Amino acid sequence: MDAIYGLMHGFGVALMPANLMWCFVGCFLGTIIGIIPGLGPSATIAILLPMTFNMDPTGGIIMLAGIYYGAKYGGSTTSILLKMPGEASSVISCLDGYEMARKGRPGPALGIAAISSFIAGTVGVVLLSFLAPPIAAFALSFSSPEYFALMVMGLSLVVLLAGDDVLKTLLALLVGLWLASIGTDLFTAQARFTFGQSALLGGIEFMSLAIGVFAIAEILLSVEAREKVEMLKIPKGLRNLLPSREELKACRFAFFNGSVTGFIIGVLPGAGSTIASFVSYGIEKAVSRHPERFGTGVPEGLAAPEGANNADTGGALLPLLTLGIPGGSSTAILMSALILWGVKPGPLLMTQQPDIFWGLVASMYVGNIALLIMNLPLIGVFTHILRIPLYVLYPIILGVAIVGAYSVSGNMVDVGILVGFGLMGYGMQKLGFPTSPLILGFVLGDAMERALRQSLSMSNGDPTILVARPISAVLFVMAAVILLSPLLRRAFAKRNLAAASAPHS
Repeated sequence: MDAIYGLMHGFGVALMPANLMWCFVGCFLGTIIGIIPGLGPSATIAILLPMTFNMDPTGGIIMLAGIYYGAKYGGSTTSILLKMPGEASSVISCLDGYEMARKGRPGPALGIAAISSFIAGTVGVVLLSFLAPPIAAFALSFSSPEYFALMVMGLSLVVLLAGDDVLKTLLALLVGLWLASIGTDLFTAQARFTFGQSALLGGIEFMSLAIGVFAIAEILLSVEAREKVEMLKIPKGLRNLLPSREELKACRFAFFNGSVTGFIIGVLPGAGSTIASFVSYGIEKAVSRHPERFGTGVPEGLAAPEGANNADTGGALLPLLTLGIPGGSSTAILMSALILWGVKPGPLLMTQQPDIFWGLVASMYVGNIALLIMNLPLIGVFTHILRIPLYVLYPIILGVAIVGAYSVSGNMVDVGILVGFGLMGYGMQKLGFPTSPLILGFVLGDAMERALRQSLSMSNGDPTILVARPISAVLFVMAAVILLSPLLRRAFAKRNLAAASAPHS
């Protein structure tokens, strides 16, 4: 009942004209700036943070929260239309979202992303409202061994992402893990795999890798094609720009899967929306009756990761608001903003400053509705990007990619790395190597190594600590089951085939 009274008070705060305006402004700015590759929620919040310094703390945090989940939605637009992920969590949306766009269904793809984001975002806020204390306590039970086990389970999902060739998938994953190790060792301060290049001491930027492997490689493959490449056909009429009833029906479980998976993983500090999107996609493919269709443009393959990406927002805010523990870079910036305003996140925030806590929670309900209202009508505008002739569109994509790679660090070396990874992605696709495991290995590699080495430090080098704790042991068992699932499926298939071909007495 306390949560219900708190929400009623929060809606009274969030629906005040000034706060309602800041919520819409935050959602709009987050969506527009989030479309630009290379920024993402963290950079978008950091860029727009100075705008809120002279604002009322309640209105300021409501605006920043709107920017947070608005930027998450904006990042999916370029993934779907141009196969150019704006951040790590949008990578998985390229698989089926871009294929839907290529099949002449960019509008429904954007519509599914918007609807899934709305449903999952709302579920995330509902869970944030009513389950904050017990889930926050559960998150505190996670330490380095549990995080390492969670990363291992995340990496094991490449088996579900793999097609017919598991070996190539695992090789791509290992290359991604190796790329993540390039740079300066955080524990020993030693340079690793930098080949004498000081520009690599800080490691490889995600934007150079992701845009190169996806967008640049796609352009090279299209240019190489001897047959004339036609513009993608966009059906006319508002009805053809929205998902059909059959597509929404196919996404029923995906909406639920993305909402719950995204929220639970979002609660864990350091896990993040990238793991949430990959895990939800893996679950969706595992339970599908037609897993072989994933990656060819199935709507549920887009709905699940997009939902997880947005439900993660509610989950990530939970430990921040209730425990004062930021789960990632975006929530760390939000926490710094609260501290600047003299607000201390933690267990007492809910009772001592209910206007800020419940006003923020209620504004997220409003913000999700605002994003749906804003983005569904904009689908027709966004799809016009695909009407641009390819000889004009490709140079624009190349220009945006180069600017995005350069803007992250201001170093021309990153532009060279972008080109190198573009050629690498082109070669991988020509040779039949999947690119998603490469990205997954790169994104999780650094956090996985840090969690492993911290775990071994805790146990003075004893590796049994990884399986001695109940939660980590369960996660390792789940990872083993996932890794062995292809072998088990083959064994069952052979047994069924043998039983079917055996002579009946």
